[in-house]
Amino acid sequence: MTLKNSTVDAVSIVEIPKIKDTRGNLSVIENDVIPFDIKRVYYLYDVPSDAYRGGHAHKELYQFLIPLSGSFDVIIKDGKNIKSVTLNKPNKGLMIVPGIWRELENFSSGAVCLVLASEVYDEDDYIRDYDQFKLLKSR
Repeated sequence: MTLKNSTVDAVSIVEIPKIKDTRGNLSVIENDVIPFDIKRVYYLYDVPSDAYRGGHAHKELYQFLIPLSGSFDVIIKDGKNIKSVTLNKPNKGLMIVPGIWRELENFSSGAVCLVLASEVYDEDDYIRDYDQFKLLKSR
């Protein structure tokens, strides 16, 4: 997947296996659920409902977003198309490929977003200006 040819259609909801039990549900993420080795894990929480996160794209990094609690919307853009995805089930995550702009908004009270990333933090992998993002996508 390259920066130029990634589209919003390459972003997908992935079902995380759920093991049901009378004591509660258990979900497991192993190598067959996501197509990358996890090199970084972080989570967003206590995000005010009128705030947003993200506002960037990555050149090489893959991310898998999981709503552990509550709900939030993910707006994805490829420079031409825009798609909105609501995440609200902890057994369904959103796979975001490189070259996709993302914004997270409309966090419900108590929402927690877990992010699994394919790489460690590298500022050089970020594109933080949307006009620059569109320019890079058009080349």
